[in-house]
Amino acid sequence: MIDTELYEAKKLYPFQEKTVKSILSELEENGSNFNLLFQLPTGGGKTVIFSEIAKKYIEKWEKKVLILTHRIELSVQTSKQLSAIGVENKVINSDVKKLDENEDFDCYIAMVETLNNRLHENENFIEGVGLVIVDEAHYNSFRKIFQYYQSANILGVTATPLSSNKALPLNDNYNKLLVGECISSLIESGYLSDAETFTYDVNLHGLKIGSNGDFTVSSSEMVYGNFFMQEKLLFAYEEVAVGNKTLIFNSGIETSIRVEETFKKRGYKIRHLDSTFSEKDRKDVLEWFKVTPDAILSSVGILTTGFDEPTVETIILNRATRSLTLYHQMIGRGSRKLPNKSQFKLIDLGNNVRRFGLWQDFINWQDAFRFPDRFLESRLSEGDDLEFEVVYEFNRMARERMDVEMLDSFNMKDVYYAYLDKSEKGKLAVDDSLENHFQVIMKSAKDFYDGLDLLEMLGEHIEYRLKQYTKCIAKSTPNYFKYLMETYIRQLRQKLRENLEDE
Repeated sequence: MIDTELYEAKKLYPFQEKTVKSILSELEENGSNFNLLFQLPTGGGKTVIFSEIAKKYIEKWEKKVLILTHRIELSVQTSKQLSAIGVENKVINSDVKKLDENEDFDCYIAMVETLNNRLHENENFIEGVGLVIVDEAHYNSFRKIFQYYQSANILGVTATPLSSNKALPLNDNYNKLLVGECISSLIESGYLSDAETFTYDVNLHGLKIGSNGDFTVSSSEMVYGNFFMQEKLLFAYEEVAVGNKTLIFNSGIETSIRVEETFKKRGYKIRHLDSTFSEKDRKDVLEWFKVTPDAILSSVGILTTGFDEPTVETIILNRATRSLTLYHQMIGRGSRKLPNKSQFKLIDLGNNVRRFGLWQDFINWQDAFRFPDRFLESRLSEGDDLEFEVVYEFNRMARERMDVEMLDSFNMKDVYYAYLDKSEKGKLAVDDSLENHFQVIMKSAKDFYDGLDLLEMLGEHIEYRLKQYTKCIAKSTPNYFKYLMETYIRQLRQKLRENLEDE
């Protein structure tokens, strides 16, 4: 059990009470085998809402509730809220190997990987579950748990209903999206602080896209670790945020350490924090940040979820991202409201605002849920022509199995315009691209089935290439791109079959 002696239950605001009723009504109307996704901005109180839903569900349906999280901090935070409102609960952490038969809890909270291990050993590890609540539901790691609870309702909650893996959209697992209050409404009602945004144009030349679709850490370190970007960061801070409690988000550890060194030389109170810190060191740094009025905290990938420090006055995005989810998570760390804090500052050093729009802007989340590919494409194409500004970076497995230098040597844009210069059809560039992929696979494949494995591994790279082509012709539709992609892969499979099937 979690110690809740000093924890006071957070009471629901009117809009949160309304949300609880709406979600419970959806579950009641649709019955079992119905999965609901709920969206609410960071700072809107998702934990308070789904804790109350768990309580009401247990009372009404007399079945157990399982809450899934992906960070231990979120598990502990949820357990405290549940205990404070009178819900008996147990956190299943790595120390819990089996459940005591003498213990009977209404609600269980588990980290997804821990629970998955327990269910592998015993698929009836937790019985009698009627509702599974998934916190930060956009993470795909939760999918592996769903197979064990097919007869239960699943309620996913997230600030951004976009899957972390675009190949596995959320509408595969959720029947309906319920959209909560928008950011601007929560600001107007006094529940969130407003953001005053300051943008600085930066040259992102040199960034590369990794297999997850976002800019790679290694290329970000090269861009943001140099002297000129460090100076730009310092200039932006001194122009906008001197004396503010400031949280800086970086892409890589080396960059963050350099940020700490740069600011220390100017006499500012700053500390660095990343995921390699021990739990004790992390707590020490966060406590220092909490009690120091004008503290600066330079962080890497650790404070986007499960971190709540309302006294943050300035957020600095010292990185670029192509993830709308990450963009909202980072900015949301500054949006907590205090009696003397109705506004916070946002400094963007990654052209992110140009890419995604202002944090407060209305977003049609229903469109994102129903048509995620179209939604993301339209947003990413609104900024710079990013597909040409960055270079695709292959993951480790692809680099080990194939000649990726041969793939990198082919530039769709250059080949396309070379054909036009010769008064030939630009579509011939697609044929050349297919031949390039074919030769690379043939060079490494042991047989036809191995060739198919390599083809599957190149799926995202093929998509990247064909997007370059459709941007060149500037008149592509989603249906045309889908046709182009399907035809390309079908023809490539056929060439591999003709040349490898007898081997």
